[in-house]
Parts: sequence; C-alpha cells; structure tokens
Amino acid sequence: MSPLDAGATCLSIPATARTVCPINAASIKKPVFQAQAGAGVGLAKRWDSLHAGACLDRQEEPGHIRPMLLAIDIGNTDIVCGVFEGRKLLSTFRMRSQAGKTQDEYAASLNPLLAERGHALVDIQRSVMSSVVPALSPIMAGLCLRLFGAAPTVLGPALYGLLPLRLPSPRQIGTDLVANALAAFSTAGGAAIVADFGTALSFTAVAADGRVLGVAIAPGIATAVSSLTRNTAQLPEVELEAPPQVIGTDTVMSIQAGVMHGYAGLVMHLVSMMKAEMGFPAIVIATGGLCGKIAPLVDCFDRIDMDLTLQGLAIVAEYT
Repeated sequence: MSPLDAGATCLSIPATARTVCPINAASIKKPVFQAQAGAGVGLAKRWDSLHAGACLDRQEEPGHIRPMLLAIDIGNTDIVCGVFEGRKLLSTFRMRSQAGKTQDEYAASLNPLLAERGHALVDIQRSVMSSVVPALSPIMAGLCLRLFGAAPTVLGPALYGLLPLRLPSPRQIGTDLVANALAAFSTAGGAAIVADFGTALSFTAVAADGRVLGVAIAPGIATAVSSLTRNTAQLPEVELEAPPQVIGTDTVMSIQAGVMHGYAGLVMHLVSMMKAEMGFPAIVIATGGLCGKIAPLVDCFDRIDMDLTLQGLAIVAEYT
C-alpha cells in the first residue's frame, strides 16, 4: 500500500474493443462483521449498525457470453481481484504479491481461481488495473493481454485528467488511493475520508467537489507488529486481536493491547484532526483487509466497504 506511484503508466484499449461496465455502489453487498469481546457494548451496537442497511490460453466455450470486467489491485502484500458483470460485483479473490514470480506462474494461479468462481476466460471482455508494485505491473499487464486478448487499462497519471477528481500531486499519490478517492467521491454524496488498512495505513481526504485534499500515512498494523518482532530479541509474533483489557498480564496480551488499542487511538485522532482541518462534514469509510480488526474498537467509521478499491477501479472503466 505504498502511496508512491511515480512509475505509473497507462495502457490504452481502442474504444471499439472494450466493454464499459458501470457500477452502482448500492448494488454491492457489504460484509457483516462481529464485534470482538471486550470492545464494549456501545461500540458493539454501533459496529453492528454500520451494516444494517485471441491467445493460446483463451479457449472459447459454448453458450452465452456474459461480458465481464476484471479489476486488479496490485498491492505490496496481495493482488486483489474482482469480477464485475454490469453493475454487480460477482466475486473477489487474492493472490500473493511476489515480484519473483513469472507470468506463467501467475497464470497458473489466476486460471483456477476464476474457474473456481464459475468464470470463463472468454467472459472477461475488459480488465482495469492499479499497481503500487512497479516490478509486477508489466507481468500482470502482459498476463491480461495473453488471457483476455486485450491489454488492461492501467490507472495512472495519464488517465487522471479523464476522472472527476483533482489531485494535488498526481505523480506522488498511489493509484490505489486514487481508486479509493474515486469510489468515495462517486458514492458518498459529499466529502469523505477513506481509511485504508493495508501494508500501510492511509487516510485520504476528498472534498464534495472531487478535490483530493491530501493523505496521511502510517505503518500498517501488521507491518508495525512485524517490525517490532524483527527488531527485538524476545518479543514474539502475536495474533492481531484486541485483548479484553489494556493492562496486559503477559507478553502476548501486552503487545496486543499496545498495538490494537494504540492503533484505535491513532485512527480516531487522525480522523478527528482531518475533519477539523477540512472544515466541513465528511463521512468516514473504512476499507482494506485489516479494517475489521480495528473497527469494533472505534466509533468514527460511518461505512465499511471491503471492496472500495475494486469498486473505484470499476468506476475508472466508466470514464476511460
């Protein structure tokens, strides 16, 4: 989840060769989380309330072709993919981000993952990609060309002028954060702050008129724990779970209390400061693989959307 994307490029597709897949956020079913024990009855109720509402590998198959979009978010830890049909997100899956893997190795992972979810290669009419790992960008772009018969649309500075956003430093903001900002702007109905819990923990502030006001970045939760373990002689790796109390009575509980409740405080403080600096109301959207660990401990999230980045990439397809 590095915010830097200086090497971003754009691989374009002729307009006649692609299918645009629009998206309606209201049609996407959000996951439901359970509050953790010890988080407090008030927070647990609030937590529950948030969820109330022409290539060798490409084989033609008989039957009706369902035009689909494959959205690919290449992060530092995982490659997250989502298959969209029209406005509906059909399925998601993950692969590990490993710069040493070859295109053939990623094809060997991608093909069965698609098939397992009932998707045929011939159904994928278009792909769109965000990457904060430059070494993997050409590998995955080449894989899309090989499997789907067309190069992907790659989100980067060359495309930003087509989007309804205004970016303060187009070559210094990660494309995943741009996708988050676009999804928030398109679905929030006003200003928004996106808290993305990944390898890095980022907070992106977006005004109601599409201005990306800026970003705050901290080490991700798992990154912090790994660093603590790697740089100390006797502190072990621990599960990222909140203990029932902040006064730890053993080493594991002590680390969990400091990390989990410490990050809860970090999140609430940064959100509060951002809202004050923005000077106008903003909804707070949490996303990223680890947001479910912190959300039961805080009361500042208005919405949880685990697929926000993929949703933003699908919206990119509407504008490009």
